[in-house]
Amino acid sequence: MFEQESIKVLHLETTTVCNAACPQCARENPELYNDKTDRCTLSLDQIKELFDLEFFKQLDKVFACGDFGDPAASHETLSIFKFFRSINPSIELGMNTNGGVQNVEFWKELGKLLSSDFSYCVFSIDGLEDTNHIYRVNVRWSKLMNNVKAFIGAGGKAHWDMLIFKHNEHQVNKARDLAKQLGFTHFRAKVSKRFISRPIEGLLPPTGFELPNVNNTKTIECYAQKEKSLYVAANGEVFPCCWIGTSVFSMDENLRHLLNDKPNYQSLVNSWNVSPHKICTNACGVDNNKSSFEQQWTINEVLQ
Repeated sequence: MFEQESIKVLHLETTTVCNAACPQCARENPELYNDKTDRCTLSLDQIKELFDLEFFKQLDKVFACGDFGDPAASHETLSIFKFFRSINPSIELGMNTNGGVQNVEFWKELGKLLSSDFSYCVFSIDGLEDTNHIYRVNVRWSKLMNNVKAFIGAGGKAHWDMLIFKHNEHQVNKARDLAKQLGFTHFRAKVSKRFISRPIEGLLPPTGFELPNVNNTKTIECYAQKEKSLYVAANGEVFPCCWIGTSVFSMDENLRHLLNDKPNYQSLVNSWNVSPHKICTNACGVDNNKSSFEQQWTINEVLQ
């Protein structure tokens, strides 16, 4: 199931700290996160305490992408990446960020670390200068562009991910052109499924958008199991995936019970054949359209 000896991918949330206030983000949902009580940062020492050296050596990929925070907001992220690179020079390293924090020296150093063909940094940029801040609240365009240029200029492999809304749907092609001009290697665009779980007044989906189907299925094809991955939350807790990890600070009693038999999570796996938890149904139910990670993207292009 989730036996540690079979894990090949480690997904880390290095901090819950974020410079942005994206309206549909979990950290803006008071039912999931309280910045006064839940703020935390994952350290390299914590990671070393969770797993042994042999586990680290078997990994093919390590990436930092937060449920609540931005990896670039943590000064631990560079040290963590350097540690895994020292153990395995060919390991794939990745990171997802809004790109609006730190200085250009940080991004140059990160660019050097993520310069190989098997590493990357995803910049979540939802439009152009006049629209990105509508969803990526508090991200300043000039700082973002300086950081992007520093990262790419140092050799970093950059991907541009764009969420499509009513206010930026007319800019998808222009954003793709700018991505190519700046030296991004990939461009992707999608509509967020959070219009189902967290609709926000004044934040509208694009023209013609139909909500994805989410059925009460009992058939689960677990993406984390397929990928052979584990997720480590910023407080140091280990979960099968980031979808479940979103509930780290507000977990219901039933889900906590299903996760008690670490590290294999057999109770959770067994529940899929009887009554899967709603998180598993929403994220990995086979009867849902656009439920798997690969099915989300409206545009998915290699630029270089």
